[in-house]
Amino acid sequence: MKKRIRPGIRRAFTTAAAVMIGGSSTVLACPVCFGAAETSMIDGAKLGVLVMLAITLAVQGGFVGFFLYLRKRAKHVADVELDTEWSKLQRSPRTS
Repeated sequence: MKKRIRPGIRRAFTTAAAVMIGGSSTVLACPVCFGAAETSMIDGAKLGVLVMLAITLAVQGGFVGFFLYLRKRAKHVADVELDTEWSKLQRSPRTS
């Protein structure tokens, strides 16, 4: 009896064989992926990463600054309310 190979497995082996035979290292890797360190694409990618980091840090710094401002303002309002309440207590005479 003759064994039949499933069509899916046959197709996978055929594709793998075609890639192994037809594909070479110059086709599979561009200069950036292959490791050429002197290209302008790598310099641009590095600069892009730095710009994205700078933008992220600026936005996070803005949030931190905003929350510090809110904390300072809340403390100031609490101090003013405490002073107002204390002055009202000092002015009112005690009645027994």
